[in-house]
Amino acid sequence: MNSHRSAAIGPLIRDWRQQRRLSQLDLALEAEISQKHLSFVESGRSQPSRDMVLLLAEHLGVPLRERNTLLLAAGYAPVYLERALEDPALQAAKSAVDLILAGHDPCPALAVDRHWTLLSANAAVGPLLALVVDAELLRPPVNVLRLALHPGGLAGAVLNWAEWRGHLVARLRQQVRVGADPVLVELLAELLGYPAPPTAQPDAGPPADEAAIAVPLRLRVGEEVLSFTSTTTVFGTPVDITLSELALETFFPADDATAAALRAMAELRRASAP
Repeated sequence: MNSHRSAAIGPLIRDWRQQRRLSQLDLALEAEISQKHLSFVESGRSQPSRDMVLLLAEHLGVPLRERNTLLLAAGYAPVYLERALEDPALQAAKSAVDLILAGHDPCPALAVDRHWTLLSANAAVGPLLALVVDAELLRPPVNVLRLALHPGGLAGAVLNWAEWRGHLVARLRQQVRVGADPVLVELLAELLGYPAPPTAQPDAGPPADEAAIAVPLRLRVGEEVLSFTSTTTVFGTPVDITLSELALETFFPADDATAAALRAMAELRRASAP
């Protein structure tokens, strides 16, 4: 029984180590265990304890969801829970998310899960969603990356489409490398197959503006051209799978004209609210 379990967990540990491009010696030194013991675990000659599985997973940077998979493979019960964001146990976290999103108005902000599914957004995102041509893309569950790059989504309104596409694809590739999630692998293939919108300009490489600090998102919204920089916020040291996979994408005006336009749009929203 133990031999079967160790044979199951060993190759998984080895695969994660190789994916991280670490030698057995590298991982053994980081985890402060002997290389011989790690070799025995990977080959199935030694059954790792529950604590050993968690230790190796920690040093390999294995996502919490996959840590449960490792534990099951080693014959142990999962330790990380996955609850809906609406679960009472996550009320404090949900309140924090709602507070950040609302407080970021008049700038757009949204919350997404590990597959880039839209979970929540503030009112400033509304005018951007109004640019979407294909209403099917707005049917739940809404995928933010699909929305951003699909020809029927925001692609036609993105003035620096090639540059922005490169940024989003690079982020998704990194996620695939870290977690090898099959859903993300499929999403990446889908995004790479999208044609460029007719309005797309050739990729100009890095921002030409010497004052630029990040890849911008430049959107045409009506008569306005809005330019944004973005940040990603995640929960620190989460022990719940849902929280570990949740990210807040917040957008900031990259110039004074965009800041003024966002304030004007927010005032218009408030004036037209019941």
